[in-house]
Amino acid sequence: MTRTATTLPASQGAAWRLRLGETLTIVNTHGSQVIDTWALNADDLSEHSAMEHTRSKNSHVYLEEGLAVMSSKRRPMVTLVADTTPGRHDTLLCPCSAEIYAELGQPAGHRSCTGNFHEAIGALGLSLPFTPASLNLFMQVGVEADGAVRREPPVSKPGDSVTLRAEMDVILVLSACPQDVTPINGEGCTPRDVEIILGEAAA
Repeated sequence: MTRTATTLPASQGAAWRLRLGETLTIVNTHGSQVIDTWALNADDLSEHSAMEHTRSKNSHVYLEEGLAVMSSKRRPMVTLVADTTPGRHDTLLCPCSAEIYAELGQPAGHRSCTGNFHEAIGALGLSLPFTPASLNLFMQVGVEADGAVRREPPVSKPGDSVTLRAEMDVILVLSACPQDVTPINGEGCTPRDVEIILGEAAA
């Protein structure tokens, strides 16, 4: 299998085209970086990753090893085939946005996962009039018995990784979350680079 590596810079987004069976590995270089993640059907952008169908199909509020991200047409798009982290990956919280940073008292122009999503697909000459809900890899969100949501720093360690396998031809969009106000990206509230490793499908 041919593997190529690149860096996704802190607070930035990017998109990759994956063919059926190809994999993408995210190495959490510093251990504390959350990665907002989306999949789009490469042939029909109206079919996109849908967290409501992912939770429903998997009967789980977290994505764990062996589970698939489902599409808005309830088809598997990518599967989490390997995970070295001790934690769970959130499907509940929305991607950060200009509106969220305004609520947090940040100036206009603060980078966001929502903005990163649209910039990333725009770089491929694509657009969507809305932002799908994101899978939040490495993000630790606990759910209390009374339904309350608890935001916690990541529990992944430097070098921990997850690997996603394409179950159809997809555009995989990643955002190294720019959150630097709350401890979603660790107690230091500092966005970090991560390493991306692309792997071809087995012959």
